[in-house]
Amino acid sequence: MIERQETATRMSKIVKHNGTVYLCGQVGNVKAGEEVSAGDQTAQMLAKVDALLAQAGSSKEQILQAIIWVSDMKHFQEMNAVWDAWVPEGHAPARACGEAKLARPELYVEIIVTAAYD
Repeated sequence: MIERQETATRMSKIVKHNGTVYLCGQVGNVKAGEEVSAGDQTAQMLAKVDALLAQAGSSKEQILQAIIWVSDMKHFQEMNAVWDAWVPEGHAPARACGEAKLARPELYVEIIVTAAYD
């Protein structure tokens, strides 16, 4: 059975199937034209991931894979500093990180998460 949560026309924020939860891409809370650092955006984005995983019955300890996009690799170290402090020791997921043009110019970081749930 597939369970979709917070479904709109274009996407669902959470999709659950066979013990796996898939989150839609998450970004920081940045308004058009606002200047927010990559580190702050990463912290905001990861807080959203925490909330969505909790809603799905999962947690960051159960993340299987994370795909992270940065708008420019100059943000890589700043994003990683926040990421490294957030990931629980011994629970680092499989991860990929690449550079990509994001949906809006003020966005520096986006993450896609797949996790297990109980």
